[in-house]
Amino acid sequence: MPNYLSPGVYVEEVSSGSKPIEGVGTAVCAFVGFAEKGPVNEPTLVTNWTQFAQAFGDFIEGSYLAHSVYGYFLNGGGSAYIVRIEAPEGTEVEPVAAAGVLVDAAGGPALRVRAAQAGPQGNTLRAVVEAAPERGEELFKLTVLKDGRAAETFTRLSRAGVVASVNERSRLVVIEAAGEGAADPVPQEVVLEGGAAGGAEPVFGPASFVGDALERTGIAALEAVDEVTMLAVPELMAALERGLLDRDGVKAVQLAMIAHCELMADRVAVLDTPAGMNAKQVKDWRVDEAGYDSKYAALYWPWVKIMEPASGKPLLLPPSGHVAGIWARSDDARGVHKAPANEAVRGPIALELAITRREHDLLNPLGVNCIRAFPGQGIRVWGARTLSSDPEWRYLNIRRLFNFVEESILQGTNWVVFEPNDPKLWDSVKRTITMFLRGVWRDGALYGRTPDDAFYVKCDEENNPQENRDRGILTVEVGIAAVKPAEFVVFRIAQYSEGASLDE
Repeated sequence: MPNYLSPGVYVEEVSSGSKPIEGVGTAVCAFVGFAEKGPVNEPTLVTNWTQFAQAFGDFIEGSYLAHSVYGYFLNGGGSAYIVRIEAPEGTEVEPVAAAGVLVDAAGGPALRVRAAQAGPQGNTLRAVVEAAPERGEELFKLTVLKDGRAAETFTRLSRAGVVASVNERSRLVVIEAAGEGAADPVPQEVVLEGGAAGGAEPVFGPASFVGDALERTGIAALEAVDEVTMLAVPELMAALERGLLDRDGVKAVQLAMIAHCELMADRVAVLDTPAGMNAKQVKDWRVDEAGYDSKYAALYWPWVKIMEPASGKPLLLPPSGHVAGIWARSDDARGVHKAPANEAVRGPIALELAITRREHDLLNPLGVNCIRAFPGQGIRVWGARTLSSDPEWRYLNIRRLFNFVEESILQGTNWVVFEPNDPKLWDSVKRTITMFLRGVWRDGALYGRTPDDAFYVKCDEENNPQENRDRGILTVEVGIAAVKPAEFVVFRIAQYSEGASLDE
C-alpha cells in the first residue's frame, strides 16, 4: 500500500487479479525430413511455401518433405516448423579379396592364397594341392577351380619357387609365403572366402528420424517447441522406398512419433501407410504388423497422386502433409471441434487406389481414415478417427478439442501460481475458466442448450481441503461435454397410407 505523506488527490491503477483466458493456436504442423539446404536439426518456422523454398530449397528427387509442405500450404496450412535431418552419408569401404590358407603336415600355415581381384567374385575360387614328385624331388601341383571347374593348373612347384612361379602366370590368385620355417603344403582343397564389394555404406537408421532430446535432434528437437499441434513425417516412406529403412524401422519411427505426442500431450501424429497396399494389406498392416493404439495418432490411406510443380510429372505422395493442411483449414473455418472430414483435398489429380464402400467398411472400424473420390465432389477425406481402442477417444476432433481446452487453460492461468490459496482465489479462477468455456460453448464446441448443460467448473473448499492447501496445491475440476460428429447419418423411410396418422 502506498505511503501518503501530503494532502491531495491520488489516482491508482488497480488490477482485478484474474486475467481472461485466450484460446491457443490449434493448427501448427511440424515436419521432419530431408531438404536441399537449410539448418540441420533446428526447428525452423515457415509460414508459406516461399519461406520454405528460401530456407530449405526446392523439390528434390527421392524426398517427400518439400512436396508435403507444398501440399500443406495448398490445403490451408498457416504455420509449420521444419526439422531438416541430414541425408544419409556413405562411409567409403575398400573391397576385400577372398582368401584361404594352405596348411602343412602339422596343421600350420604353409602358404596363403588370395583372389587376384578384390570383391565377392573371388568367393567362387578354390585352391587344390596335389603331390607331384618327379626325379626324386618333393614337388606339388596347384589347380585353381572357378565355379567348380579347373581354370588354371601349375605343376612341378616347390615351396621355394611357388610364389614367383604362380604370381607371374596366374590371373586368378596370388600366393604369399606364410612365414619363416613353414613346411610344404600337404594335399588339400581350400575354399577362398571373405570377398566383399566396396563402395559407400549408408550410415542411417531410425535414430536419424527419432533424434535425441539432449542433443535437440530429429523429432525429439520438437520438445522445445510448444506451438506445435501436429506432427507429420512423410519422409519416412521415402526412406523406406530408398532402402534406407525396412518396415521394422518405419514402425520404430512411427512409434517414436506417437510416444512424442503422448509425452507432450498437446499434439497429434498424422501417420501414413507404406505405398502400394490394397485394402486387405492395409488391414493386415494396421492390425497385425503395426498394431498402434493411441488417442494421439491418426492414420490416413491411400496415397495421393499429384503433378510435380517443377517437372509436371505425376508422383505418388503420402497424404499426411495434405491432411495436416486440411486440419488447419477446418480449424480456421469452423473451429477445432469440427471433425476435419468431408473436406476436399486440394492438389491431387487422383488416388493411388480408388476404394469401394465394402473396403471402407473393413477399414473404418479399425481407425484407418480413408480418402475417397466422389463423382462431382472430387477427392475428400472421409474419416475422422484416432487409433485409440477407447471409445471415449474414438474421434479425432474430441482429442484435438481437449488439447485446445487444456493448453488454453494451462497458459491462461499462469498468474495463479504463488497467489494466496484462499476462497477469493478460488472464485477468481472459477470465474476465469467459466468465461472461457462459455465462449467455447457459444462456438458450438460443447453439447448443451445452456452453459450449465455443457460444462462445469468446481473450485471450492471441498476439492481444496486443508491438507492440500498446506502442501501448496490448488485443485480445479473442469468437465466439458464435447460434441461428437455425425459419422453415420441414418434416414428411416417408410410407406404410409394416405390420410393415415404418423402417431398410429
